[in-house]
Amino acid sequence: MRIRTKSNLRGLKDIRTRSGRVDSAGVPYMAYMKIGCLEMEKARREKEKFSSQARINNIEARLGEIEAEKSDLLCRLGERPARGLPRKAVGVVEPDELHSQEKRSGFKIRY
Repeated sequence: MRIRTKSNLRGLKDIRTRSGRVDSAGVPYMAYMKIGCLEMEKARREKEKFSSQARINNIEARLGEIEAEKSDLLCRLGERPARGLPRKAVGVVEPDELHSQEKRSGFKIRY
């Protein structure tokens, strides 16, 4: 009987199996699990999309409000004519009145 050397000995890690070679798409439960995961991700992404769209709509509405308020203030200051109304009817502050009010109030903004 001949004694084997260490280079010829085979151990547990030398045994070849097909366990790692199974195609996960070929096993039905693995395919259904993957489909379920994809559906959950799709639902999360749709929820993100709707919340982002709601935030965008809120921002656009606020921008519209800002422009309307800015236009109203400019009309009151006399920088822009009011929509179809004479200037005095809107309550326009004359530039002389504006400067005299600034001096009295002590509030000044510099840009």
